[in-house]
Amino acid sequence: MTEKGLREVSTLCAVSVASWQEVAGSCVMVTQEGTRPLLVEVQALVDEAHAPNPRRLSVGLEQNRLAMLLAVLHRHAGIACFDQDVFVNAVGGVKITEPAADLAVLLAIVSSAAQQTAAGQAGGVRRSWPGRRSRPYRRGQERLKEAAKLGFTHAVIPKANNPKQRVAGMEVVAVDRLEDAVAYCRG
Repeated sequence: MTEKGLREVSTLCAVSVASWQEVAGSCVMVTQEGTRPLLVEVQALVDEAHAPNPRRLSVGLEQNRLAMLLAVLHRHAGIACFDQDVFVNAVGGVKITEPAADLAVLLAIVSSAAQQTAAGQAGGVRRSWPGRRSRPYRRGQERLKEAAKLGFTHAVIPKANNPKQRVAGMEVVAVDRLEDAVAYCRG
């Protein structure tokens, strides 16, 4: 809103991730809102449980999905959080419903548990992990271009979404399994 009325925001993502810095427990993903790619920061906090039953709290992500992702993390990456409180937040009140968010959520959790950034390098876009093996998600090339336009330089994506054309200024790492994504981000 300006003094002359409404003004179009050409890249809504620029508003939502303008102040993002790569820190432990933080990961940026690209989701689709209709036909537009939207960058969303996913924050996770993993901490020692001080009660007999560890807490699981998620804002912007369905509670049952978080439980399933924690089971996947344990089974396929060997990272157990059964004795940890796990809190996940999609910044800006965004509701994450698509499976393309799974890898970002998992890497934010791993990053917080390890108390290190997801990639050890500035500017990472983390992407979908719908199951044990990577599966493609729609409009992958557009998502990468939007992230690059906003200054992100690294992306971890499912191998099934490996871009046909190189995205200028973007290092794309295509992985086939969750274990590969975790190993890359720790390395």
